[in-house]
Amino acid sequence: MTYSPNIPNRQECQTCPLTFAYKEINLLYEIAVILTSTVDIHESIEKSMRKLKQNGYLERCALFKKKEDAHELELLISIDLELHQKKMASYRFGEGATGLAASSREPIVIENIHNNINYLNKMGHITTQMVSYIAVPLLQDDEVIGVISANIGKNSPLDFDEIVRMLTIVGTLFVGSMKVQQTITKEKESLTQLKTYYQEEMQKEYKFENIVGKSTKMQHVFGMINTVAPTDATILIRGETGTGKELIATAVHNLSRRQNGPFIKLNCAAISETLLESELFGHEKGAFTDAREMRKGRFELADGGTLFLDEIGDITPSLQVKLLRILQEQEFERVGGNKTIKTNVRLVAATNRNLEDMVRKGEFREDLFYRLNVIPLNLPPLRERYEDVKLLIEHYLGRFMKEHRKNMHFTKGAMEVLLEYPWPGNIRELQNTMERIVLICPNGELQPEMLNHVLPFNYQKLYMPPEVPMMAPPSVYVTTPAPQPSQDSGAPMTKKSLLELEKESIVQALMDSHGIQTKAARLLGMTARQIGYKIKQYEIVI
Repeated sequence: MTYSPNIPNRQECQTCPLTFAYKEINLLYEIAVILTSTVDIHESIEKSMRKLKQNGYLERCALFKKKEDAHELELLISIDLELHQKKMASYRFGEGATGLAASSREPIVIENIHNNINYLNKMGHITTQMVSYIAVPLLQDDEVIGVISANIGKNSPLDFDEIVRMLTIVGTLFVGSMKVQQTITKEKESLTQLKTYYQEEMQKEYKFENIVGKSTKMQHVFGMINTVAPTDATILIRGETGTGKELIATAVHNLSRRQNGPFIKLNCAAISETLLESELFGHEKGAFTDAREMRKGRFELADGGTLFLDEIGDITPSLQVKLLRILQEQEFERVGGNKTIKTNVRLVAATNRNLEDMVRKGEFREDLFYRLNVIPLNLPPLRERYEDVKLLIEHYLGRFMKEHRKNMHFTKGAMEVLLEYPWPGNIRELQNTMERIVLICPNGELQPEMLNHVLPFNYQKLYMPPEVPMMAPPSVYVTTPAPQPSQDSGAPMTKKSLLELEKESIVQALMDSHGIQTKAARLLGMTARQIGYKIKQYEIVI
């Protein structure tokens, strides 16, 4: 039955109203102290329930919480219930007296649980001493968030009205205390996550998404990504193999308005022409021999998100026509089908091929090239990102040490060897080399001679100590005419004139390479370490 304030008392209160009110306020004060005196909120609520039992308000008590995504109550805290009873204690809204309190949003009172069908006794173990049952809904922001219930003994000195009032007040205190603890817990988790984030940022100071880089060229790429990612413009990522084109595409998707949509990837060079068309556009059942059922293509799967097509320069002319149509009209037909399918896809393409040269040769459609090349992103090779090499080495070394549970570090000489290596395979080669180093080399210091086993070819010339600088090869001097001695002096070319010529060659190489030392070193046939020594020796200001 639904609670009504007109329900008569079981027995007359033997004390005066003021005395009872004082005891009730004192009890609430004691419960409030309990709830704020211990860190464990569950333990505090159990102690408070037992305090209610000591004062004759109930025999058994349970606090139910509404599940987040369902109209169902689950047991949160209780007293005097066995483990198997707790497992049984769950109610749907409207089920039994407990569920009825939640659905009606009003207190439910059952005077005699032994002859009332609304008392389901899911928790079991009721005695003859337990006569009545009360369930009070708990509201927050006008929403039911739980129910507090109590079994009442036949010798209880209090009436239903007093018990309902006390359960309502105490239940509100319970909910408030749990909410405070949840807030504190979330703040602690947030602070922990923030601390972890800042620690990672300190260790990986130069990261953009999952891309490591502080060089000027990479900062320019990052700036372009931040600018164009929020748009839906088609992006063409260009760069050598191993420069991280897929990472750039992922960053574009994660920073776009489509970040919650699908991110679908496909390497066009890894699939034959026949299968590539099916992979891109899907096929209908029976379209070809092995097409036993309808299958969606990548454009259809990427609807509302981003599609990344790597090695776009390898698609055939027939597929280029179909790709141009879908970019212009945002529609296509599956292989073997005639139903036109609309799609909303943001395309990011990538290639390591010279598309302009392919257009001139008639190997790539000019109109498709212009349609793809709306926003070009040119990734520099690793040899032009000298400032990033050490960051990448440390990044991958730490990653693989953690993965393979090893502890090692490079000596200064070994690090110089890796910094001077040209990395023709770009970041992919560096990543694989770092894993090979971690797997093959022992723990501790990594010496230069250990790298003979991991670098792809003999690079011993880099081990030359800095105090023995390598002279620039004679071919360098051919490009710069040497000053001729005067006819009347007849004196041979002096040592000073050779040094001046070497300095002039270095200055010219630096100018031709726009101040990039590694590029100037390659022009002169030097290593980065050797040209650095020369710049310092000749006091050249860059």
